[in-house]
Amino acid sequence: MQKRPILVTCPKACSGYLAQELESLGYSVHSEVSNGVFTEGDYRDCIRLNLSLRTGLRVLWQVGEFLAHDGEDLYYHANKMPWESWIPEDGYLSIVSSIRNDTVNNTKYPNLRLKDAIVDRIRDETGQRPDSGNERDRCVVFLYWQHDDVCLYLDTSGVPLSNRGYRVMPGKAPVRENLASSIIAATRWDYKSPFLNPMCGSGTLAIEAALMASQIPGNLRRDNFSFMHFKPYRDSDYKELREELRKRVPDSLPFPIIASDIDREAIKAAETNARKAGVDHLIEFRVCDFRDAPIPEEAGVMVLNPEYGERLGEQRKLEQTYKEIGDLFKQRCPGYWGYIFTGNKNLGKRVGLKTKRRIEFYNGPIECRLLEYELYDGTRNPKYLNQND
Repeated sequence: MQKRPILVTCPKACSGYLAQELESLGYSVHSEVSNGVFTEGDYRDCIRLNLSLRTGLRVLWQVGEFLAHDGEDLYYHANKMPWESWIPEDGYLSIVSSIRNDTVNNTKYPNLRLKDAIVDRIRDETGQRPDSGNERDRCVVFLYWQHDDVCLYLDTSGVPLSNRGYRVMPGKAPVRENLASSIIAATRWDYKSPFLNPMCGSGTLAIEAALMASQIPGNLRRDNFSFMHFKPYRDSDYKELREELRKRVPDSLPFPIIASDIDREAIKAAETNARKAGVDHLIEFRVCDFRDAPIPEEAGVMVLNPEYGERLGEQRKLEQTYKEIGDLFKQRCPGYWGYIFTGNKNLGKRVGLKTKRRIEFYNGPIECRLLEYELYDGTRNPKYLNQND
């Protein structure tokens, strides 16, 4: 099957982690942008990437590239493309886009013109036309139109790859699964030592850590992708790749992954999500305040994602929390690497420790930092010091 350019998208500032992951899977990185990485491959590669990737959002397979000044140019060139080779005449089509063109005042207009070009072409060639709408769980076409440059892609993911399918109880303000994987990739965790996640909420960081430590591909448990609805899809390829990528979940890990939260309902949600992901037996869940979190003697990493505080009153209350996280690092985590993921730089200053690195991230539109602290070794704490039952 023909190889084509593939654009894998990701959250802003995460392209470096995505590039590393693509290279680890054996794909060449052709270029990077702030929210994506370009590689190449055939349709089977798109299936493999959808199943395997942890840090990506969408796998886009390029099928067309041309110049278009306005909507009529867009229709003319798109209508000449062999859409009947890709989209079933009895299928369902959705258009998504990224547009910056001076002739466009209403961003819905280019989507409509492209949809018309595609369905008109398919009707002319087959006598039938697919239905269309806004649902993104079947055939999705992505329109990239910047000035006069147009690229058209089959979005082989549809629903973003951050939707792993295990988070049935999302909890309060969780990070998305692919962002959690990027955060973990940015730490100095070696996948062989303790991973501690106080304030775990619905457990996404701990679950992604367990999947990564077990080398389990990110989306094997998901049961629907857009690639299943385009004509190049072969169910035999999908089943073969799933079987090739499927790894046995280990009965245990030689190091602990510990997720704790003071909210008993949050721990129930985290346990439910971990069970859905198939890794609940690899994570130790505790109901306790972060100050009393169990800390194994063997050094590893501790990652916290405290609240940011949207209002001034909330921020003032959180100042003490951030200070106490700093105290936890200083007093109980010698030899560890400590991390705080926060969208509030002023609260980050309350930790009271010097950062080793301040790593840029975006949680949706919120500019965030992963604050890294090297916690120098001293007298080690007894195993699981001050833990609460």
